[in-house]
Amino acid sequence: MLAQFWRRFHNDGIAVIFRISQPIFCFNACQGMPMKPSEIVAQLNRFVIGQDDAKRILAVAVYAHFRKVAMSDLDRLEMLKSNILLIGPTGTGKTLLCETLARVLELPFVTADATSLAQTEYVNEELDAILQRLLERAGGDIDKAGRGIVFIDEVDKLKSISGQARAASGENVQHALLKIMEGALVRLKGGQTIDTTQILFICGGAFVGLESILAETQAFGFIATAASDDQKVLDRLNARVKPTDLFRFGLIPEFAGRLPIIARLRELTKDAMVRIMIEPQHSIYRQFRAILQNEGVELVIEPMVFGQIADLAFEFKVGARSLRGLFEEMITPVLYVVPDRPEVKKVTIRSLFEEAVFS
Repeated sequence: MLAQFWRRFHNDGIAVIFRISQPIFCFNACQGMPMKPSEIVAQLNRFVIGQDDAKRILAVAVYAHFRKVAMSDLDRLEMLKSNILLIGPTGTGKTLLCETLARVLELPFVTADATSLAQTEYVNEELDAILQRLLERAGGDIDKAGRGIVFIDEVDKLKSISGQARAASGENVQHALLKIMEGALVRLKGGQTIDTTQILFICGGAFVGLESILAETQAFGFIATAASDDQKVLDRLNARVKPTDLFRFGLIPEFAGRLPIIARLRELTKDAMVRIMIEPQHSIYRQFRAILQNEGVELVIEPMVFGQIADLAFEFKVGARSLRGLFEEMITPVLYVVPDRPEVKKVTIRSLFEEAVFS
């Protein structure tokens, strides 16, 4: 029966994600298998464009994490959690990847900013509040919350820029996070106790300047000493971000060491930005086409327009974050006119720098 459930999910594809009531990772008595890493990547591809290496690393890490959870439930294996660090420029999809992953796997998911945690005097209370939100996202189910995902962004900004106050505060945040990342029983306001041992923590940050640090540290690395040595493997080992590379960003050794899995997201190209607007399941183009279709109007945007938007967004240097603003600025005059003109059946936009054509 369970095997049929997995096959049905795999065959029906993305439409099932929002209909099934059971969590995809079903570990009752360890019967049935969770989604394979390749299947997780296939689902992520429906919503997130590019970043293939990061998707694969994330998929394997999540698969291994929940397999270990299943085994530990049967007392076959001690739970040694491997949390994840996502490194990439702003707007490359770190938060989107985590949100999509949680939605695909039907897991409760919350986000937090390390910088906000560093600015509060009551770090432990703020962390408790994060876990309380996770419980709320799980619908009050403490067991489901105990297998959720917590994404903590901007961990690269804990280092002091002027003075020592921020650095000391940033270090306090890391020590507080260590406790729940490793696994602890936390008593929440409502009196419930949540065990964080099986919660997957994913940290993220831009880590501006990391390339320069890697250029320095990679002066010493692995070289081929035998004909059987695979140069691709050696290159991958040499390009790996090491915990010591993260110390300059204010990360303490204990914290960096609790993030053994590191995935790097690359800066988006213009072509990738064009695809982001068009291809994903819930792309902005599909959204506004649906809105106008509901009004009985067909929206047609020429391919050149997407390229023009991508060109501007690329100049803004904030990745995909500016795409929505530029697109909505273009579509606003259309949405203002269409409701008052029932005779309009089609709207064509031929250039970002020209008025839309109503017909």
